[in-house]
Amino acid sequence: MNPGRMMRLSGMVRKEWLQVIRDPSSIAIAFFLPILLLLIFGYGVSLDARDVRIGLVVEQADRPSLSFIGGFQQTAYFRPTPFHSIQEAEGALRRADIDGIVWLRHDFGRRYRSQESPPIGLIVNGVDANTARLIQGYVQGIWFAWLEQQAELAGTKLRPPVQLEQRIWYNPEVRSTAFLVPGVLAVIMTLIGALLTALVIAREWERGTMEALLVSRISAPEILVGKLIPYFILGMGGLLLSLAMAHFLFHVPMRGSLWLLLATSALFLWVALGMGFFISTVFRSQFVAALVAMVSTFLPAFILSGFIFDIRSMPPIIQGLTHLIAARYYVSILQTLFLVGDVWSVIVPNSAALAAMGLFFHGIVYRKTQKKLE
Repeated sequence: MNPGRMMRLSGMVRKEWLQVIRDPSSIAIAFFLPILLLLIFGYGVSLDARDVRIGLVVEQADRPSLSFIGGFQQTAYFRPTPFHSIQEAEGALRRADIDGIVWLRHDFGRRYRSQESPPIGLIVNGVDANTARLIQGYVQGIWFAWLEQQAELAGTKLRPPVQLEQRIWYNPEVRSTAFLVPGVLAVIMTLIGALLTALVIAREWERGTMEALLVSRISAPEILVGKLIPYFILGMGGLLLSLAMAHFLFHVPMRGSLWLLLATSALFLWVALGMGFFISTVFRSQFVAALVAMVSTFLPAFILSGFIFDIRSMPPIIQGLTHLIAARYYVSILQTLFLVGDVWSVIVPNSAALAAMGLFFHGIVYRKTQKKLE
């Protein structure tokens, strides 16, 4: 590289580092925001249903009914509350004091002893559809476990029509934290890359320092590279902090290559920086640039990336729209590397999509960044 160009570029990088040091918001976004988001999603957000408030109505307390009801008191999934009548339990359900009702009628024990397959009444609050489905599954699991226990006590073996042999791959403990934390990394990298850089050039225009850069000997590519390097280093620093928290604090397994994770993360960060630079070249107000960055990068990364909501369950038109979201490809890479391993059939096409998006955004930024005031 030309010594003069190298000197100008190093001067530009030094200028940006000084700006980062003087601006506490950059440090907060790069390091404190990842800590906050990981703590919220690691500890505060869970897709697992625990301590579900369930009402128990037993019209005739006998040995079979009390034995079955005992299954709800021995699991962490339910927090049972007994009621004397179904009317009392339904009132509690209407007031949202409980999430569901298990109702054993007066003839439950008699019909079970006579092998008449007694019905179990299950009433679930369907306002939260996800919790309602989980309650149904948990109750069916307790019912099946109780049948197996009763068969064992009788000295027989339960023979259902179909025997389910269940194996859970990749996340055998079925912990939602192991699924959520890798997705949070994509949101963090989007925030660091897009939000920080969206403010960079807009801040230069607001403070009037862009004019000084434009009349200097430094070229437009040197301005872009000089601004990109410090924020790329900040983003990778935030990533390393997030990876340490994911491993040591939340015990998320890392089954893939760490170096491959760092490489694909650097690729995604390069894309996020390109999106942020694009926003900052179009909008010269820091407030507008920050708002556009939140709406166009953070919210899609949160909602449409597969981080929380399954893309395959979305309407077809929304599924097509998700292909325009860079975080979609990065989330797929992260979940594969963390929970599955180095699955190249997943990593290669998603990395290729990220590379294409990065070239697109940085190409537009290069064309729009010219040495003129308008």
